[in-house]
Amino acid sequence: MNHMERAMAALTNEPVDHLPAYPIACGVNRNLLPGNVTYHEWCTNPKLFADAFVAGHKYYDFDFAIGLMDLSVMAGDLGAHVRMDEENTPFVDKHIIHSVEDYEKLEVPDIKKGRSGVILEGTKIFAEKLKGEVITAGFLEGPLLALTQTAGAERVFMDMFTNPSAVHAGLKTMTDYDAQMVEAFGKTGANGLCWDYLWANYSCLGDKEYHEFEGSDKYAAKLNRMTVENGMALCIHNCADMPHLDTQVKEFKPVIYSMAYYPLIPGSPSASEVIEKGYADNCLIGGNIDPQFFIRATPEKISKVTQDLCQEVKTALCKRGLNSRYCVASGCEVPPDIGTKKENIKAVVDTTKKYGVVKC
Repeated sequence: MNHMERAMAALTNEPVDHLPAYPIACGVNRNLLPGNVTYHEWCTNPKLFADAFVAGHKYYDFDFAIGLMDLSVMAGDLGAHVRMDEENTPFVDKHIIHSVEDYEKLEVPDIKKGRSGVILEGTKIFAEKLKGEVITAGFLEGPLLALTQTAGAERVFMDMFTNPSAVHAGLKTMTDYDAQMVEAFGKTGANGLCWDYLWANYSCLGDKEYHEFEGSDKYAAKLNRMTVENGMALCIHNCADMPHLDTQVKEFKPVIYSMAYYPLIPGSPSASEVIEKGYADNCLIGGNIDPQFFIRATPEKISKVTQDLCQEVKTALCKRGLNSRYCVASGCEVPPDIGTKKENIKAVVDTTKKYGVVKC
């Protein structure tokens, strides 16, 4: 099978030659480009952004290409100060919400400018270059995540209880911003759009709070519909330790759901548990491998981790009566650090090819 055949088969629960593999390697792919491209250069230049994803696909033989940049794109374009080191992931170090009134002052920026423009143009470039070879997707922060990046999570969570109307005002602006981005992503040629709805996490919010402040028809549900209406498959990434699976998988109905696993946290759902409880019945699940392994582990260690995951997943799929519906992947982005080992990324893909054959 080629990449498109394998991915499409897994998405539709058809038999595959082996499970698809996609360590979520994004910023780290810049290390494959000539000229020692820094993270700062990569995330501010659409051509370098795109070229890195193309290089990553060619070098590692990935089954997907998802255009994650980082989680400070929207906040930075709204006016928050983003610390932009040469080699580290950018992050917000000065928020712009300092009072209840500040939520009302947020305005949607020009999405053709700033890093919003970079990610849109870069996604268009790599989607065109990889068309027909691999499934491509854009990446976008959900409204609540973007608001917590702009205001700070502690402030937003406190204001949910003391000043909920102000938070809703901020979320409306974020949703309007996201809506414009969805329409623009729909013109890039990407096959899908991956949303980061991080705060659907029982460690932070219960069902009632999550539905009110993101999951409702005013926010995420609206944006999910827009994604499909603009010709893209709905994908969701959530690296929470205690994800709201019923909401994000059964209610939102994504085509792909990317998640993490925290073995030291009681109740954090494992790959086999997610499959056996039916979440993979109508959705391709991906994730599980600890991103820090790509820096700290040896190729032998990460190969063993991948082999064990393949066996766990295959056993669960067969027990559930499924042919595929799982992608071997990292639980979150492979660290874009210059110390991340290329051979560890390659080992995950190569090991999946060898041990990811499903025979029930």
